[in-house]
Amino acid sequence: MTSKRYRVADHYFEVQGETLCGEISRIGGFSHFEDTSGDPDFSFVLSDTLPCGLVEQYSFDYEDVHGEFGSTEEGFYLIQKPEAEEPLYMWCSLGGNEVFLNGNLSLRLFRFALWVGYGLMTCSRGTVAIHSSCIVHDGKAVLFLGESGTGKSTHTRLWRENISGSFLLNDDSPIVRIIDGSVWVYGSPWSGKTPCYKQERYPLAGCVRLSQAPYNKMHKLPVLKGYAALHPSCPPEFAYDERIYSHISSSLGQILRSAPCWWLECLPDADAAQLSCNTIFSSQL
Repeated sequence: MTSKRYRVADHYFEVQGETLCGEISRIGGFSHFEDTSGDPDFSFVLSDTLPCGLVEQYSFDYEDVHGEFGSTEEGFYLIQKPEAEEPLYMWCSLGGNEVFLNGNLSLRLFRFALWVGYGLMTCSRGTVAIHSSCIVHDGKAVLFLGESGTGKSTHTRLWRENISGSFLLNDDSPIVRIIDGSVWVYGSPWSGKTPCYKQERYPLAGCVRLSQAPYNKMHKLPVLKGYAALHPSCPPEFAYDERIYSHISSSLGQILRSAPCWWLECLPDADAAQLSCNTIFSSQL
């Protein structure tokens, strides 16, 4: 059988069959994560059937696509329905090691289904994708959080332009994984509109929630406010089922025990980058 193997955040997965292998080869970024050195923890496979007993828990819309996420009789499902196109179905069983796909494998739908399937298969192993732009400085990773349009990518660009030795690890969905109590941030094949695909990992120095302001000001958040800052950047569809969210919540708790979280109100200028760098890395001393 034709198959391709990948390693993301030190989890190995396999894509099986000529159709899926052909489609994933067309998605930018995944080629950087091909790795046949380990046995797959789980697989993505095509299925001729559809999931049964669907109970919707969360719905969302992007571009012309309506999405539904919820539980099945045995696990979880995702449906993506573009206007005037066939839907893509994805589902998996609790405790299983296969993610099933059926329907429209257009790249934008397939890429998102891979992200959701990966998250479902790895959340119980201390792993969570956090919507953020991730910079690396002095051998440590910093996650910049915020809603779309708040300036995450702009701020990490300002670091690269003004903070010597800084570089981008991922610009949309770095993977955070807790291993033996230590928090690591990994590059991933999901980097938004910025092609930044690095098979690398770094310890977490801290997380920064951004908001736009006519001044630059930064302060450290207490644990509860830090949790509130991190929570919106986790996969929103995973917040509606206790079986999934208990794992996400546990990972967030370990992140906050390991690294501080700040709030940065800022202008899009070099002074804001210097302020955040000095604040984060002086606290490491």
